[in-house]
Amino acid sequence: MGQGLSIQKCDFMIPENNKNHHTEEISTGRLIVRRGQPFTITVSFSAPIHNYLQQMKKTFLIVQTGPHSSRADEIQTEFPISSLGDQKQWSAAVEEQDPSFWTLCLNTPANAPIGQYTLLLRASKSPQFLGNFTLLFNPWCRDDVVFLPNEAQRQEYILNQDGIIYQGAENAVLAQPWDFSQFEEDMVDICFILLALGEHLQREKDPAQRKNPVHVCRAVVAMLNCNEFRILTECEPGQHSNGTPPSKWLGSSPILQQWIASKFQPVRYGRCWVFAAVLCSVLRCLGIPTRVVTGFTWAHNTKSSLSVDEYYDEDGTLLTQDKSARVWTFHVWNECWMARTDLLPEYSGWQALDATCQEKSKDLSFCGPAPVHAIKEGDTHVDYDVCYFFAAINAKCHVWVHKADDTLKPAFGGTKYTGNNISTKSVGSERCEDITQNYKYPEGSLQEKKVLEKAYRNMKELETTSSSSTQFISIPTVLEEPVNISIHLQSNSSLQLGQDITLSIEVFNHSGREKTTHLVVGIQALHYNGVPIAQLWKEEFHFNLQSDSVNNLQVSVPYAWFGKELGENHLLRLTAVLSDEDSSYMYLAQEEISICGSPLTIEFPENMVQYEPGTAKISLQNPLMEPLEQCVIAVAGQGLIYRQRNYRLGSVQAKSTQELQIPFTPTRAGSRRLTARLTCLQLQNLKSYRTTNIAAA
Repeated sequence: MGQGLSIQKCDFMIPENNKNHHTEEISTGRLIVRRGQPFTITVSFSAPIHNYLQQMKKTFLIVQTGPHSSRADEIQTEFPISSLGDQKQWSAAVEEQDPSFWTLCLNTPANAPIGQYTLLLRASKSPQFLGNFTLLFNPWCRDDVVFLPNEAQRQEYILNQDGIIYQGAENAVLAQPWDFSQFEEDMVDICFILLALGEHLQREKDPAQRKNPVHVCRAVVAMLNCNEFRILTECEPGQHSNGTPPSKWLGSSPILQQWIASKFQPVRYGRCWVFAAVLCSVLRCLGIPTRVVTGFTWAHNTKSSLSVDEYYDEDGTLLTQDKSARVWTFHVWNECWMARTDLLPEYSGWQALDATCQEKSKDLSFCGPAPVHAIKEGDTHVDYDVCYFFAAINAKCHVWVHKADDTLKPAFGGTKYTGNNISTKSVGSERCEDITQNYKYPEGSLQEKKVLEKAYRNMKELETTSSSSTQFISIPTVLEEPVNISIHLQSNSSLQLGQDITLSIEVFNHSGREKTTHLVVGIQALHYNGVPIAQLWKEEFHFNLQSDSVNNLQVSVPYAWFGKELGENHLLRLTAVLSDEDSSYMYLAQEEISICGSPLTIEFPENMVQYEPGTAKISLQNPLMEPLEQCVIAVAGQGLIYRQRNYRLGSVQAKSTQELQIPFTPTRAGSRRLTARLTCLQLQNLKSYRTTNIAAA
């Protein structure tokens, strides 16, 4: 630098800066800052500065980012060092100085592209390298489009690494733990690698696009399932050969690390909750507030129609259908928070983003980000893919019985509504929060009627103006239901492992004359995406219904009759099909049961101290009347134990308990969670978790 003056040392003051920028969990060894917020560095010179004052008046800082140096697709910004920095632009101001060093305060614009930056100092023709730093989105900065005004929400949707993903059935929600691990070692580098590959997929190489969270979201989600470098491979339920079953994953970090280690080979396997969890990890790491959302009864692949059909045989067995459109028991997607500067102001806030392979979004197999407000209001013309989300949670499902003579009969009483109990983890607790009201007005309300009518009009207009061959809106056919008979099915919707099912069936005859009826009650194992596994039990009843009367049936089904055929999501569908032999009308009632409760319990102190050894006791209580064979317990806990540990227990006898003592030493302070997962021949996808508070040493 000039006549012998050179930089002796540059201190990025990483501990102080990273703490101020809420990135100390990511790294204590490299500078990671958030845009729109100043940070401080010190520059030490090899000689007293006053000897070079004239030269120092022309001193500039240079920041560079982009995939290549000295290329058109690189961003380079040069700005002077002054006594007063501009907080809205790239700027630097001298805060302190003595003969041999400067303390500089650097400002970054709140709309700067995120990425990996190089910082240089120029006081002559040859800039000198000061170091590298990483710039992220900043939900703490009012001028950043991802600004989130509530601190508790920022703690939850950016900083919390312990997640809960909801599965099960609408009336029996099952909480599954997930370690987002967005601040694990190397995670930030992995995130920028997959962002760059996602941009390559979209043929978008301009790093200036990275200032926009919409662009970043679409580039990242494209990497989950859309191309040869995709992170995860989807599988049909139950088909897990040569890979890890989706229910076995405990967190995002092992998936992303495996993807990197294999040089971008897709990791096997993922389903909707795995896609959503990994996407949540990446977006939180990059600084976009994100949460995982589950919706129960989700109309999948409707091609934006508001009608979907289910088909049963006369025994009440759900039939596998060729059409891809079906009602899923649950579906998991994401919401990310941002101002939509490309849309009207009312569409800012939470945006729905679905990383699972779905209908095409501008030629890519994902959907969003779609403003949740637009979904609720039926503004199906709004980008991106509001139409898809609206149909998935507002379609009506009509049920048909496929008779032995190959005719189809409508099953009265079988119509069900989609988009029920849309839920997410609540802020600052492990409670389930129902956010259905964010997506739709109450069923049957005047507002819902108006929104549906508006959506019909918008979709019909889109159908007539679209050159695509895609079939859009079809208004559901209203079936005129007779009022002669009604059927009501009730059970314990949430079962514990090993518990028998108790069914109550009530059949009402509203007509003024006696009816001859045939009733079939059945239980079927079901995958979460509406694909049937097998019918496990059925029983038939013939009886005459007296006029204006009710017939009550009580049925008990032992666990042994259905327990061995449960799928990985532990879902059962109960059906009751009634035939009125006089009129040939058919009536159907259905209910879904989720097998809940884990036989694992975890015990350890609620409060511990960093670096002080402790012990966790994990108990496995076999709830069945038979031994559990080939039992393996996997234990994981970021900041508590290093990597996942597997413990082989072998056989655990019927109705007995086996205990494990797990020694561990907490390495990180704060709230930390230990998760245990049981796999054995009889049972799968059984997890338990417990949280402890670690005080800093």
